[in-house]
Amino acid sequence: MPLLEVAQIRHISASIRLTDVTAAQVDQYAAFIHASADDVVEQALAYVFSKDRDFQEFLKSPQAQRITPTLRVRRVTPNDGAEASPKKPISVTPSASQTAAVVAGSKA
Repeated sequence: MPLLEVAQIRHISASIRLTDVTAAQVDQYAAFIHASADDVVEQALAYVFSKDRDFQEFLKSPQAQRITPTLRVRRVTPNDGAEASPKKPISVTPSASQTAAVVAGSKA
């Protein structure tokens, strides 16, 4: 049995627009928790999705399978190194200090 377990996570690149205030807070929060801005956005969204009971119910509905995608996903070519390096799994459950900051930062 191996001593290490490496999780292979598939990442995509997508383009989103944020207000300048929100973008600055993402960078500040990333510095605060010693993580990347990508990790902050990933964890914040995963936290919100997991805590929103109405959204969880929506995901079980047939309507959730018929949505029109609006996220601008960048298609990755096989030679693009963006997907090559696997990253460690990210915990979806934030600490108490992370929870307060995510909620406070969502006012923008």
